[in-house]
Amino acid sequence: MADPLSLDEITRQLEDLPGWEHKNDKVSKEFTFENFRDAMGFITRISYEAEEQVHHPEIFNVYNTVDISLSTHDAGGKVTEKDITLAKTIESLYNN
Repeated sequence: MADPLSLDEITRQLEDLPGWEHKNDKVSKEFTFENFRDAMGFITRISYEAEEQVHHPEIFNVYNTVDISLSTHDAGGKVTEKDITLAKTIESLYNN
């Protein structure tokens, strides 16, 4: 089981993740694309990384936007290092 991060740890980690925010025991961000196809391609790339990390995000998509939220179920729905690691991975996919 993963240990929840403290509020200070989350705040410190998010300094390296522009646009990500912490609220409701999750870290989240909205990503915008030129069109639906690009948004879905992003979601597909995330799916492969999430499977590799055995950690799965909440994903909500409408046309060219993708909202991602991360928390760790086996830590009581709190933010853990697993969430920060996946957020960094997602951010790298978006920037490539």
